[in-house]
Amino acid sequence: MRKVVLITGASSGIGLALCGRLLAEDDDLHLCLACRNLSKARAVRDTLLASHPSAEVSIVQMDVSSLQSVVRGAEEVKQKFQRLDYLYLNAGILPNPQFNLKAFFCGIFSRNVIHMFTTAEGILTQNDSVTADGLQEVFETNLFGHFILIRELEPLLCHADNPSQLIWTSSRNAKKANFSLEDIQHSKGPEPYSSSKYATDLLNVALNRNFNQKGLYSSVMCPGVVMTNMTYGILPPFIWTLLLPIMWLLRFFVNALTVTPYNGAEALVWLFHQKPESLNPLTKYASATSGFGTNYVTGQKVHNPLMLSSEMCSITGQDAACDVHKPICLASASESSCWLYHGPFHYSQLSPVSECRASSFC
Repeated sequence: MRKVVLITGASSGIGLALCGRLLAEDDDLHLCLACRNLSKARAVRDTLLASHPSAEVSIVQMDVSSLQSVVRGAEEVKQKFQRLDYLYLNAGILPNPQFNLKAFFCGIFSRNVIHMFTTAEGILTQNDSVTADGLQEVFETNLFGHFILIRELEPLLCHADNPSQLIWTSSRNAKKANFSLEDIQHSKGPEPYSSSKYATDLLNVALNRNFNQKGLYSSVMCPGVVMTNMTYGILPPFIWTLLLPIMWLLRFFVNALTVTPYNGAEALVWLFHQKPESLNPLTKYASATSGFGTNYVTGQKVHNPLMLSSEMCSITGQDAACDVHKPICLASASESSCWLYHGPFHYSQLSPVSECRASSFC
């Protein structure tokens, strides 16, 4: 039986490179491309099938920034498949990036140049917006939409006798300093992308603690610094072209400058070949490229488990070791409803507006 792999954000960038690399490794797979743009997805499918005619490639329309689209797409997936072997949670956004040129050029000539290049810390902020669901767009796209997708697809993912894998695309930009349980969506801060990726790392640990016994395992990875539409939104392509020689030189000192989507997908492909039971849930697996262009995978400790306890208990709200069960309000009351996030085992929608406003959590 063919293994089934579902990939969100598969029509460009790292997701597209991952599709090609997986089929190059095993063209007996069934790839399911979960994309919001159907015309781009069809073009990708045709290209993949032209080079791998024995593979199966299907498409599901899904926009992870819309809960309605996620639920509708999940229903279509459940109609197509009996189980999912791999779910790559790759789609993400970095909207309206604001690049601090002064800090960047000062950083180039400082001792922190390598850290700056690999994390964008101190040089990058974003202007977030609110979705039709009343949630912050970055939070919903990068984390919450994927979380809802996991919950909707749980019957296809949880088989204790034959484990399935969740594989998240996280980032070196995930910083604890940018995340707060008082503002889980980072609606009041300037770095929602960093906050959403830190929350992804936390959720990954929580999912393992609560789902491993059901045969579902979760991992996070970092693709490194990759030239995609996301990075081209930070600086124009010609500037990145001018910076390439510097990045190639820096590769001899730092391995995170993967540059191409193909290289950035290295850890995603490596995780595909691992037994999920053998992976460390407290490790972020990073794609790396040496100064001579060799790709490999490194492991970075995500968090100290003891330091994690308070954040993770608050996010999960269901762990036996935690006493925290208070829901977190994800959005102020909109015209029709607001969402309460109880953690990976509970989420609910309050309606009508009067109930939202009466809730002590909003």
